[in-house]
Amino acid sequence: MRRMPVTDAFFLLLESRRTPMHVGGLNLFTLPKDVDDTTFLSKLSEVLQYDGELRRPFGEKLRTGPLGIAGNISWEEDDELDMDYHIRHSALPQPGRYRELFALVSRLHGTLLDRSRPLWEMHLIEGLQNRQFATYFKAHHCAIDGVGAMHLMSSMYSTNARTKVKTSPFSYEAFQAYKKKLEAESPKSIRPKEDEVRAVAEALREQLGGTVNVAKAVQEMASVWMGRNNQISVPFHKVPRSVLSTKLTGARRFVAQSWPFERVRAVGKAYDGTLNDAVMAMCAGALRKQLQEQRALPKESLKAMAPVSVRASGDVDSANAVGMVCVDLATNVRDPAKRMRTIKASMDAAKGQLQGMSGREIQIYTGISQAPMLLTQLTGLGNRLPAFSTVISNVPGPRERRYWNGARLDGMYPVSIPFDGAAVNFTLVSNFENLDFGIIACRKSVPHVQRLIDFMEEALVELEDAAGLRTASGRRRKAPKRRAATATAATGSEPATKAKPKTKAKPKAAAKSKAKTKPKAKPKATPKPKPKAKPTAKAKPKAKAKAKPKAKAKVRAS
Repeated sequence: MRRMPVTDAFFLLLESRRTPMHVGGLNLFTLPKDVDDTTFLSKLSEVLQYDGELRRPFGEKLRTGPLGIAGNISWEEDDELDMDYHIRHSALPQPGRYRELFALVSRLHGTLLDRSRPLWEMHLIEGLQNRQFATYFKAHHCAIDGVGAMHLMSSMYSTNARTKVKTSPFSYEAFQAYKKKLEAESPKSIRPKEDEVRAVAEALREQLGGTVNVAKAVQEMASVWMGRNNQISVPFHKVPRSVLSTKLTGARRFVAQSWPFERVRAVGKAYDGTLNDAVMAMCAGALRKQLQEQRALPKESLKAMAPVSVRASGDVDSANAVGMVCVDLATNVRDPAKRMRTIKASMDAAKGQLQGMSGREIQIYTGISQAPMLLTQLTGLGNRLPAFSTVISNVPGPRERRYWNGARLDGMYPVSIPFDGAAVNFTLVSNFENLDFGIIACRKSVPHVQRLIDFMEEALVELEDAAGLRTASGRRRKAPKRRAATATAATGSEPATKAKPKTKAKPKAAAKSKAKTKPKAKPKATPKPKPKAKPTAKAKPKAKAKAKPKAKAKVRAS
């Protein structure tokens, strides 16, 4: 039996029927050639239903004292673990489009995990068109965070299509093998004694200087409230009430989409920013358009909470290792270029505040700045006193093509958590040549969440136009000696081959639209058999033929 850290127990305290506190992910695959679908998926199910020793905390359940979750909480081994309960095999109803897949994930993500059992589930989903299948995984946030989930999934996959993985990613055996692989890939220590001295120095710095660093950050936060600092955004300060700052219901709506990695990074580079700055600007532009359409855009700018990973390199044991910063989304700014610069300045100020802090110090400061949120959520005042307007999270993922026993991994779409006061959550993963976005929202508060996909594409095009990344004819300018990433059914994302200027792909959610494409154009939401079908949505009418991004840029994800 081991005690649960307070930072992990925080998510148990916040949970209610209306606000489940689990995170998850939808992974999309294409079956290998010349295999029987039923036989192949049955073998994968057998791999997942491993009945041996499981890695922590997948073989453990909660143990509480007389005060319940308000007291001490521990993990203890579950002696009656039922793998048939945790590993489930499902099939989509006909015609097996992404629409049906997203509807299933929406329902699964809206249900609470059983606290009398280990807090996780894995669903193997068949019945998709174009010889595809999917997995949906969810686990309580007290047990795992986004980066930890990415480590878990990575232990399943290989860069070689011929590699066969016969161990479950939940097994202790797979966990140890993955840790050894990470250790082998990490740089070797040249002078161990110097490392020991550095470790001692770091420990002393945390004891002697940590309080000073945290106190300085708290002082800066106080200066914001007193009106002496307009550069840093902090939770609760000038966060407007909007249609997003509502009390949630338990029902969810989920949509997913991909954009070429290089295309988004080129936008960040054009404004002397990062890929993360460009992602923030895409989401900000989409929210502005959504609220304008509803005639509900507040005068004050929306604020976003952006998680910051403080997980040490090679750390696959920690349940949660994150800090949080607040970012001004400049949704009250009409000009997209000016909005992008405002977002960049806010992000730079937030990073500057955390600069010089250790991971532990960042977590302590996050706990102090976010402490009022626990009170507002528990008292039901989260919608009246929102700490932020939305959550935008960027999780680093694999930059090489991955396979699961020969099945090609086509997409990794995160499924995260909305809060009272923040009814929509944007989370993305970098996956091979793409950025895979998963958007989850309260079904009642954000009834047309699929429209955000269209608006994100429009916001990206506006940023490209303002930065001069497009020609007068609407084509994106080519970057010399740089091959653009292939689009994979992203909204308005042009494939590497030429497509008809007015091609419209079928929306993810429910809209019925015709599509006219050339042999290599983007697939519709009900795709014809092609090797790289991914979730689709309406393409922006302005977007025409594919061109390559303007320049390279280094990624500095928060």
